[in-house]
Amino acid sequence: MEIKQLDSRDAEKYLTIRLEALQNSPGAFASSYEEEKDQPVEKYKNRFETPQNSFTFGAFDDYQLVGVITLVKEQLIKLRHRANIVAMYVSPEKRGDGIGKALVSKAIQKAVSLEDIEQIYLTVVTTNYPAKRLYSSIGFEVFGHEKRALKFGDTYYDEEHMVLYL
Repeated sequence: MEIKQLDSRDAEKYLTIRLEALQNSPGAFASSYEEEKDQPVEKYKNRFETPQNSFTFGAFDDYQLVGVITLVKEQLIKLRHRANIVAMYVSPEKRGDGIGKALVSKAIQKAVSLEDIEQIYLTVVTTNYPAKRLYSSIGFEVFGHEKRALKFGDTYYDEEHMVLYL
């Protein structure tokens, strides 16, 4: 397995796994498959071509993209000491192999290498126990609980807000 920062050559693979994630885990993401299914691959080519504030990493197994994570730096002056982890996903058949932990570790390494980043935030659906265990094992702490944070169809999802102080 190889974990690397994605570039424009990986955009098509990223779009494929992104749509898979939105279909397989609709309650885990603020965006929906319906909203993203018609996105052009150029959107991700452009995003990955010149990363300045957003860094997406992928886990490859035999050249197949099986997991992703994105680290986003805050831009406002008063928030520049913060970054956020978003769009974390590992293909179901690869879960339990340590890929999620490796991806989160890679995002943390990147945050440490960036100037001024002191803390990393993420949100996780409260019923996603494997993800919550993973984040806690790395050192993330819950600092808030948001009831009915997401709504998909008639189903509400609560989220926990977590932070890791570097």
